[in-house]
Amino acid sequence: MPIVYICRHCGQKIGKLDQQMVDASMLGLDQLSAEDMREMIHYQDNGDMEIKSICESCEESLGSHPQYHELDHFIQ
Repeated sequence: MPIVYICRHCGQKIGKLDQQMVDASMLGLDQLSAEDMREMIHYQDNGDMEIKSICESCEESLGSHPQYHELDHFIQ
């Protein structure tokens, strides 16, 4: 089951893990609350696990413009 990391703000693919078996604790997923898991982790029809994260570019933008934290999507 591939695990694909996608930026929650711009939709850019950040990375992909192509491992058959992955322990959730190795990825830190066991540290998420149930609500965070529902928001961040999605399973695609092809079996991929998609994890919403943040790319470096969007992280820089949020650092430079803290008011963007109020928005769900700040990149149009």
